[in-house]
Amino acid sequence: MKLSVIILAGIVAGAYAVAPPSFARDATAAPTAARTATAAVPATAAKAATKKPAAKPTPAAAARRGKEETGSLPEASSFSAEAVGWELIEDAKTGVRLGVPEKLVPRLGASRSGTRWSSAQGQIQIETFRLPEAALPALFDEERKSSHRQVASSNLKPDGFFILGTQGLKNFVVRAEAQGSEVRGVTVLYDQATEGTMGGVALAVANAFVGFPNPNVLPPAGLRRRVEYGSAIVVSSDGALVTAARNVDRCEAITVPPFGHAERIAEDKTNGLALVRLYGARDLVPAPFAESNIEGGDLTLIGIADPLAQNGDVATAVQARLSQQTIEPAPKLGFSGAAAADARGRLAGMVDLRPATIAGMMDLRPAITGNGAGAGQAVALVPVETIRAFLLAQQVAPPGATSGAVNQSVLRVICVRK
Repeated sequence: MKLSVIILAGIVAGAYAVAPPSFARDATAAPTAARTATAAVPATAAKAATKKPAAKPTPAAAARRGKEETGSLPEASSFSAEAVGWELIEDAKTGVRLGVPEKLVPRLGASRSGTRWSSAQGQIQIETFRLPEAALPALFDEERKSSHRQVASSNLKPDGFFILGTQGLKNFVVRAEAQGSEVRGVTVLYDQATEGTMGGVALAVANAFVGFPNPNVLPPAGLRRRVEYGSAIVVSSDGALVTAARNVDRCEAITVPPFGHAERIAEDKTNGLALVRLYGARDLVPAPFAESNIEGGDLTLIGIADPLAQNGDVATAVQARLSQQTIEPAPKLGFSGAAAADARGRLAGMVDLRPATIAGMMDLRPAITGNGAGAGQAVALVPVETIRAFLLAQQVAPPGATSGAVNQSVLRVICVRK
């Protein structure tokens, strides 16, 4: 009897060693029909977390045993979004929303039931899957028992599951969500030699995963959607427009209502600018350019909000303030590329909405504020002198200070991606 107790105590102690130290769900996560599904932290992230003196395992961590485990995905550790090329995207093949470190996995291809991103030599792989008819418990058991896998932690709930562990010389994490008989998920597989980078990134991929996004809810800021709406500023009467580079990145088609098709002809990624050309357009009203940059003060933002936030293509104006090239408060989605006018009604710069960074690190929280803007976004001003220099480099004559009214110089731009 005493021997059995000793063996059981050893098993419980082993469970502490492999279990993630914390499973506190971020309360600001965007609501969806299946968002309550749990997810995973890679084993490397768990090891890193246990090194911190302040980290304390939850009581449930000691009791994690197969299907009866409890807990949710913890916050991802900070990492450089720019360094890994982090992008929130909608996967056209499966309908899921996820984060992808595109610089780490530049190769894009099709998988058996979804999309696969991989590194050049295959050390890192991210794969989505969609099963129209599947039993979640059976799939959970199948994934756990897959050959060469050693499961460190897993959790099954009625609407989803996560599994994490090792597979040969790789670490893996699987997250899935169910709605009715359909299951959608993502698998991240990476060499243990890359765990210094991928430990936090793999957790971030699982953390950002949404199997069934609600189309009637404003998406988080920074999401690269299949159909994305932004604003553009007219800079010549014959159809030259300036917009945010992210608005027209990787578009299969660009449309500017009511004129129709447009084409991106130049880009300045460093400053977040793109030049778009409307062929055949005449008598447009260029925005009046201010004579020089402004350091701060009150601004009027003129843009066209996302259709989920506003009906119609009419430009609207909101008040904001500029401080250290940052605009506050954040405007509604769709104002990326909008005009920022000074007190005299002249163009002081362009609104650039980007994923927020904190000391160079990514804020992964997809919270939505009351006005429809994402809490996880930074709103910067691209100064008028930067825009002027960009146009001159593209042999486009910048407008003068008396060209017209700014509110007549803003159009909606629509990007359709594959």
